[in-house]
Amino acid sequence: MTKETRLDGGCLCGHIRFRATGTPGKPHTCSCHICQRHSGAPTLSWVEYRADNVAWTGPGGAPSTWRSSDWSSRAFCPRCGSTLGAIDDAPTIALVTGSFDRPNLRVLAPVSHSYKGSRPRWWHFDISTPTS
Repeated sequence: MTKETRLDGGCLCGHIRFRATGTPGKPHTCSCHICQRHSGAPTLSWVEYRADNVAWTGPGGAPSTWRSSDWSSRAFCPRCGSTLGAIDDAPTIALVTGSFDRPNLRVLAPVSHSYKGSRPRWWHFDISTPTS
């Protein structure tokens, strides 16, 4: 990957699409209760971008949002319900890695895990450097 990376992604039905430019920051997984409810999964994988570096490119424009905390709103497609990320009050948009067209890229690989204690006891994971 070059320093200036351009990654595209979107929802399941294609109504909401995005283009993220620059290097994604803070690639991590999270098992907080809000992430669990938002995704329906025990853990959610995220990367962060400055809001200026994310353009909503699909026919649906920007995603729908729901205020999930004092500082952030969860983003989703109003048609298919796909989880897309979180839009923070600070100039940050966190995108879920599963919404990228190429989610297997090394630049999206998590390097840390938040709220490990909130994960189900049966959920085990290993954050390590990817091999490919």
